Amino acid sequence: MIYDTLKARLNLNAVLRNLEELPDLDPETAAMIKAWDISIRFRVLRGISARLQFKDGRCTYEENAKEASDVVLFFLSHKHLNGMFDEKAPPIPLKGFKRLGFLKDEFSRVTKRLEYFLKPTPELLEEPEYVRVNTALTLSTAVHAARELVLLDPVAKQVGRQTPSGLLQIQVLPDGPNAWMQYDGKGGIVSGRGKNGTPAATLTFRDRGVACALFNGKLDDFGAVALGDVKLRGLVPIIDNTNLILDRIPAYLQ
Repeated sequence: MIYDTLKARLNLNAVLRNLEELPDLDPETAAMIKAWDISIRFRVLRGISARLQFKDGRCTYEENAKEASDVVLFFLSHKHLNGMFDEKAPPIPLKGFKRLGFLKDEFSRVTKRLEYFLKPTPELLEEPEYVRVNTALTLSTAVHAARELVLLDPVAKQVGRQTPSGLLQIQVLPDGPNAWMQYDGKGGIVSGRGKNGTPAATLTFRDRGVACALFNGKLDDFGAVALGDVKLRGLVPIIDNTNLILDRIPAYLQ
């Protein structure tokens, strides 16, 4: 039960959330959504809910939004929602029946574009432009996933409770992407993209190539630190515990 619930929260709040950032990173996606004016809600029976708003060439993601939506996709359980992401179970449309063609065609092309950037191949990781987008989306997925993991995953929850309070700033030189995670010292986390406040600890990558290789398991983290490609500053226990939390992601997302 916890597995399905946590996987669903990761699928929505960490993975699908990337549609907010994707148009800014990828001109092809930006062109796809340029004329869209539509809102789509994903709602699980007695469970989580999220809303995507496409307007003026932008995408906005909101958890538990109260506003009405043009399309409502309903799921009987968190497992049902995960089935949609795994392409094994269709959603139940409660509203927006005239938009089903849009969901099947235009919206599906955008989600496939997101999947393309989040599931690299060795060949794609040789392309600098792909590395740029993949690095940004993978980092965003990670910091948003951490919040969900400490909420429900038993191992991550325990690690989160043992993590000192403070802001962890993650930065990729020379010009990003950047992200942050704020620990409250009681097991809670808030996170986001960009830079935020005065960090208690910083995790700095020499460049996108190093960050991308490390994020995709192509680089040894200890070796990268020894070589100076990755630098740790401040309260190192925050960084160490963050790595332990993020190590739990593959248990739910492949």
